[in-house]
Amino acid sequence: MSRLGRMLWVLILVKVAILFLVLKIFFFQDYLDQRFDTPEQKTQYVLEALSGRNE
Repeated sequence: MSRLGRMLWVLILVKVAILFLVLKIFFFQDYLDQRFDTPEQKTQYVLEALSGRNE
């Protein structure tokens, strides 16, 4: 692989890492930690959401 090709791949990987970091910070905030206090409450919510039982 040429030096230019290697440099372009490094640039692409850096851009993708920055993109995911920005998405994580601004769009995928920790919803479960904000809404529930205990691991049991989080587990129950996820179980109900996945099984379709919203009581």
